Order: sequence, then C-alpha cells, then structure tokens
Amino acid sequence: MQYLWAFLVGGAICVIGQILIDKTKLTSARILVLFVVAGVILGGIGLYPRLAEFAGAGATVPLPGFGNLLAKGVKQEIDQVGAIGILTGGLKASAAGVMAAVALSFLASLIFEPKSK
Repeated sequence: MQYLWAFLVGGAICVIGQILIDKTKLTSARILVLFVVAGVILGGIGLYPRLAEFAGAGATVPLPGFGNLLAKGVKQEIDQVGAIGILTGGLKASAAGVMAAVALSFLASLIFEPKSK
C-alpha cells in the first residue's frame, strides 16, 4: 500500500508542475524554485514531514522534499549551535545529496558525449 501512496503523492506533485508549465508563463527554473520554496515553507511549519512519513519516497524525492530537507537541517543546526545554524544547517543537511548529484553528473559527462545547444 505504501508504494501506491508514494506513486500517488509523487504523481500529484508532478501533475502540479505540469499544470504550472501548461497554464502559466512561468519558466521551468521558476517552477523548480517555487517547489523548493514550498518545501521549505511546508517543512518549516511541520506539514511536509507528515506528508513524507505518509508517502515515503513519493514526497522526499521530488523538489519539495529537497526544500523540506533544507528546513529540517536549519532547525536542527539552530538547536545545536544557535543563529549561525541559519547559514550552515541547510548546507550540512543537503551536502551528501548535492555531492552525489555533482559527482554522478560529472561521471555521466565522461561516459557520454555532452553537446551544447
């Protein structure tokens, strides 16, 4: 049953993104930023962690999940070191994922032939 909920929640997030692409004049970059900021806000007020617990990877893998991770890291770091955690918390929480994305992208560029547009 958890696979079904993950699929439905992740699919709903994608549907929202597709509707924004089709019905608005927002660029893809602005929609991505909107999703991350929505994840930060929902994570900051405590709603997104409940959704992530309910839907698992259907909520943690998409971009709002990244925003939630940033908010969670900032909260934890503020509790541990104080106000400086506002600057360092999100970086510490997301460092492994960002590093994996950069390293795997570099590896893919070595294997395949990247072409500029």
